Amino acid sequence: MTKAILPSWADELRSRYLRSEASIFVLHGNVYDAVISDGRIVTLTEFLGEVLLDQSKETIAVYNVATGVRFLKRAPTVNVDEALLSGDKPRVLAALERLLVGGTRTAVILEYAEAIAPAGDPNFQSEADRAALVTLHRWSFLEEIERSDNIVILIAENLTELASKLVSNPRVAVVELPMPDREERNAAVRVADKRLDDKDVARYGEITAGLKAIQIISILTPPPASEEESRQREDFITSILTGPDTAERAKKIAALTAGLSHDEIAKLIAPGAQPASIPQDRDARARKEVDALIAHRKREILERECFGLIEFVEPAHGFEVVGGMDEVKKDLLVIANSIRNGETSRVPMGVLFTGPMGTGKTFVAEAFARECGLTTIKLKNFRSKWVGATEGNLEKILNVIRAIGQVVVIIDEGDRAFGNTDGEGDGGTSSRVIARIKEFMSDTSNRGRILFLVMTNRPDKLDVDLKRAGRLDRKIPFLYSQTAEEVEAVANALLKKNAIVTAVNFVALRENFSQKLIGYSNADVEAVILMANDDAARAGATTVSADNFTHAASDYFPSRDSEMLEYMELLAVFESSSRRLLPPKYAAMTPDELDLRMRALRAVVGSRR
Repeated sequence: MTKAILPSWADELRSRYLRSEASIFVLHGNVYDAVISDGRIVTLTEFLGEVLLDQSKETIAVYNVATGVRFLKRAPTVNVDEALLSGDKPRVLAALERLLVGGTRTAVILEYAEAIAPAGDPNFQSEADRAALVTLHRWSFLEEIERSDNIVILIAENLTELASKLVSNPRVAVVELPMPDREERNAAVRVADKRLDDKDVARYGEITAGLKAIQIISILTPPPASEEESRQREDFITSILTGPDTAERAKKIAALTAGLSHDEIAKLIAPGAQPASIPQDRDARARKEVDALIAHRKREILERECFGLIEFVEPAHGFEVVGGMDEVKKDLLVIANSIRNGETSRVPMGVLFTGPMGTGKTFVAEAFARECGLTTIKLKNFRSKWVGATEGNLEKILNVIRAIGQVVVIIDEGDRAFGNTDGEGDGGTSSRVIARIKEFMSDTSNRGRILFLVMTNRPDKLDVDLKRAGRLDRKIPFLYSQTAEEVEAVANALLKKNAIVTAVNFVALRENFSQKLIGYSNADVEAVILMANDDAARAGATTVSADNFTHAASDYFPSRDSEMLEYMELLAVFESSSRRLLPPKYAAMTPDELDLRMRALRAVVGSRR
């Protein structure tokens, strides 16, 4: 194999092959991306055949179930077996085996390997699929293949879609193709637009994190010269037009004046006029347009790549509209500042928000994400009823998260997202999912780059090992307002959030408003404020009066399960990382008192949700 500078995955494959670790390799991950080699854009198969294997192999055959066998390279002594031209999978594999066993320095590349030997219970597979699995498994033990300096490479995007008997075979080496790192993204940017200087290349290489090389190239490749000229002509015409509908008129005139110079255009539409120069910030505006396009396309591509399994969050608010919770906000701001300043040692691996429903966990999470200034995604339901699909979905999500970097991952209702850990009734899927998530969350190389923010009102249903230090290091309790002052702070923030016009000072209404809402959730307080606003609107008032607020506080009737809510509060207290985050009522409780009360409530609430 060539000793040229190779991508990290290719260098790993080459090294493991030369050490005779295996003669059969599975390439998985980012296998359908472009590979940039010496400034050229090639597919993975082309890279394998024309760069990685070209010097060391005399025959290179490629097979997939759709197009059959084709040769990228063929030794003169190799005759094309008639079976190779067959559309019958077992016959083709048998012919390829004869090629491997009878020849030397031969490479066989199997594209879309999951269609050749798919995952699943063999009892429910076709005879051809079972035969293919047995054939490929047997190849790994054929000494003739290894002795003749031959190699077999299987290409599959998702390992979970390939037969597990192959993946778990110790004689088969598995190599992952990661998403492009910064250097590879920079190379893709250079290929896309050779006019960019090093500063722009580095900038685009940074903001395209998470995209494939082929996607970066498609976004940044400049438009045809004719489109560029048309845009410049339109800018020039806009600079000399006056009156209404300038942009629309400039666009029409630009289309009619194609081929004319700027002087000719000026004489035609404004004889004798001195046109203003084209705005000097045109390049800056163009750069902003490209940045906006990248952001939009990146979001669109990644959401589509993950089949709707993730959702990008663009928080519209920061902590300025979060009322109360001063200690919590202080802690979260320290984390946000540490992330922005690159002080990774001060950043936890993960944060757990826990507390009853309606306490503002999601609201604060989104505000925190805005304060961090990082890309924020929300995990949606990645579970599937199909065998292996859940694990495949999770791997795709984790690959995207790793590729994006500098990302906050919000997981709402974590107890439902992660499920149980005993695997009963799901074939062990839940336990495998939990194990993979725990492995990813404890990877210390992600500290300061990937922050998991898990929310739940039932932390007792989360796997204990998931909550340990090194995964969810910081546990923040969210409790209902314990004092009138807390209610007032929340109410003032909600007025700002909902843009409600009022001159009322809630301190003056403490007895008839704040005191009545102690122990209510933030969502309940918001409902009362919105009810007061509705009352004012019905009366034809433009501002909300004190009477509106006090009447709403008296009239509001919440739907509550008091015992369950108290149990959830105690769970949040139990999980809290620090007593400093707790109100005096709970901070003074001893562990024994807390445990005794929780046991009593657990006996009452049972399995209620």
